[in-house]
Amino acid sequence: MKKLILFFLLAFSISAQAQKITGCGFKVPPRSLLKTNFASVYEAKDILNSMLDSIKWKENFSVREQNGIRNAYATIIRNARWIIYDNDFLEDIDAYSATKWASISVLAHEMGHHYYNHVVSNQGSTPPKEIEADAFSGYVMQKLGANLNESLAAMNAIASDQASSSHPAKRDRLAAITRGWNTAKAEVPGNTNGNSNPNQGGNPGGNPSGNQGGNSGGNPGGSGNTNLPPVDDPSWISLTIQSTKTQTVQLSDDGKTYQPAEIKAGEAFLFRFEIYQYGWLKLPYFNGFRTFKLMHGKDYSILWNRRTKNWTVVEVPN
Repeated sequence: MKKLILFFLLAFSISAQAQKITGCGFKVPPRSLLKTNFASVYEAKDILNSMLDSIKWKENFSVREQNGIRNAYATIIRNARWIIYDNDFLEDIDAYSATKWASISVLAHEMGHHYYNHVVSNQGSTPPKEIEADAFSGYVMQKLGANLNESLAAMNAIASDQASSSHPAKRDRLAAITRGWNTAKAEVPGNTNGNSNPNQGGNPGGNPSGNQGGNSGGNPGGSGNTNLPPVDDPSWISLTIQSTKTQTVQLSDDGKTYQPAEIKAGEAFLFRFEIYQYGWLKLPYFNGFRTFKLMHGKDYSILWNRRTKNWTVVEVPN
């Protein structure tokens, strides 16, 4: 019995270690006996330089190897920007994902945090930041010659399935990488906005705060524009309210930061969320608020419930 209990505790300990989550929402992969040639900070530097060249951006960070941390992250130390990585951690990701592109995509993700100045504040990771860095990664990976599956390999293998207060769910992160990858693929010479399909978003040269490099387009994480007027585009959300006067509601991309939106009586309010294919609507409810999840491609109506004396939201059937 003691041996059985000891075995159970050992197995639990190994499982807990394998499920450790890094600051960028990656599950730490198990140690591998299969080693790649990801040998030194010099190789990491060469890979990152190739990324910089691919998007014509001037470097604003340095690179440091720090083995034993089981992580890779972007940070600021004494007012200097750094990407710090554990060589063993990157090798284990490659072995676990069965492709060398996995570690490269992780470095691209961390580079995206610097590109968009995510590390300037002390707020830590947030779903919008991670989605933006993921889309940046997909864009850069395509520029480096990785196919879509190779660009998604690391996220498929080590991303957390469930969303948290700091990180999106795997499916949303895979969608962001795909969006960035498709944006890069859609760019053709002579197309100044970098899109053959405007609904795919832009590329990472848009207008990141403090960007020191070139400008090659929009934002790989955004939902972009559309050739169709919003009223005819089924991917937009239509929100109406049964009221005789304008009402103000609160909308949010990430479920944390809300912005006011005026819904006029008798008029549809058309919009799309930028981060996921869904977002949140907050309405007054009794002495507080009630939050509703809204999906792209759906129509909703805000109704007054005369029995509870509160607003509610219903989906308009097709």
